[in-house]
Amino acid sequence: MNYEILCQKVVNIVRETGEFIKCERQKNRLNIESKGKNDLVTHVDKASEEQLIKQLGELVPNSGFIAEEHADLKQGEQFSWIIDPIDGTTNFIHGLSPFAISVALQEDNETVIGVIYELGLEECFYSWKGGKAFCNDTVIRTSTVNSLSESLIATGFPYSNYSRMDEFIKSLQFFMNNTQGIRRMGSAATDLAYVACGRFESFYEYNLKPWDVAAGAFLVTQAGGKVSDFSGKNNYLFGKEIVATNEHTYKEFQSHVKRLMNN
Repeated sequence: MNYEILCQKVVNIVRETGEFIKCERQKNRLNIESKGKNDLVTHVDKASEEQLIKQLGELVPNSGFIAEEHADLKQGEQFSWIIDPIDGTTNFIHGLSPFAISVALQEDNETVIGVIYELGLEECFYSWKGGKAFCNDTVIRTSTVNSLSESLIATGFPYSNYSRMDEFIKSLQFFMNNTQGIRRMGSAATDLAYVACGRFESFYEYNLKPWDVAAGAFLVTQAGGKVSDFSGKNNYLFGKEIVATNEHTYKEFQSHVKRLMNN
């Protein structure tokens, strides 16, 4: 399989889906529903996911899907797509950026393609196994900052699972006092893409799903960064916690997250 050619086809599909999403947003036809506390979905999420499933399924026949709005779909025997049609739905509903499409392809449980299209700035981040990481055809790398004190950190605030809120608040207090600042963008996929291109040094969050992180985690590693769960292990895709950094600050940042969040 030629991952580069396949990745370019995925980028085209994702961009096409992005045009549909932007068009629907301009028409203000959202039909907002609630899936749970602060967990919203629109008809645009559902329709764009259907579009992605159809076209990506044709691209790799017999592939499986892990998709946010289709809990009935299953992983494939060899190939599986991991899809979030709109990561940052609350931002999308309120007319804020960022919000992004996130698509990853796994082969035998290894991510081999990752694409994130942030629609607000029309930036498409992508990479394939054996290739470099790109943003709109420009090669990207994680930042060269080598200390926590010079780092800009990204995170996400809990919106339904508050089980680790005490630990999370302590982590915010620590990083506010020991970094150049913390940002909460409202889209984990975008946060990870921004680590990959060097805008953030580090990102951490808990209670995320595979479709939130699969493509972004791949982009970070392809751009020279490091990704793990809070404990420094590799259970970040299904383990509902993730740390992503550039190569220089990982050890320092991860050790603090582990200490603060695993009390």
